[in-house]
This record gives sequence, C-alpha cells and structure tokens, in this order.
Amino acid sequence: MARKHSKHDPYGDLHREEEPPAPPVPCWLCGRPTGATIVWHHPVPKSRGGRDVVPMHPICQQTLIANFTNSELQRHGMDVEGLLANPSVRKFVDWVAKKDPDFTATTAKKQR
Repeated sequence: MARKHSKHDPYGDLHREEEPPAPPVPCWLCGRPTGATIVWHHPVPKSRGGRDVVPMHPICQQTLIANFTNSELQRHGMDVEGLLANPSVRKFVDWVAKKDPDFTATTAKKQR
C-alpha cells in the first residue's frame, strides 16, 4: 500500500499555502463577474469567419442567440454597444444586473 505522506515530512501538506482563486472574469455583454460556468462565445459566429472568443454567462449568450441572427451578429462584430442598443437586450441587461453571477433562467425563443 502506498504512503499518503512523505516519511521525511509527514505534515508537508499543512505548511503549503493555498493559491488564491483567480479573479472572476467580467461578462462581455453585461459586465458582471462570471460565476462557476463560463461560456466562451464567438461574437462573430464561426460560420461567418469568427475566430475571437469572449467570456459570457450562459444566460447572456442565450439572450444574444434569441435576439439576433448570425448575419446580425456578424455585422455587430465585437461592438457591445451596438448590441446593447437593441431594446430587448438592454432591458435584459438592466434586469440581470442585480442577479447572482450563477443565476440561470429560461429565455425567450427566437422570434422569426
């Protein structure tokens, strides 16, 4: 059976300092700190040649997908302000600003 501790320093684990957790990354759309689940979103869809990814909350990504087509997302590119100009997205961001970083809820379906 293997030893759990070194025979030279059986309490070595107790002397180690724990690494501080990495600071939370802000969400690209709403600006709130991200929680346990981070979605790496392509602002310009991969099908439209997008390569860059940005961190987002899953609920924020779902809102973008429900409100914009791939063509519209391609036109906006990395411009967050252009996306926030949409009244539905602005209303969502104002509403979610007071929520916990790990908050999830169902979002509206695409309106086609």
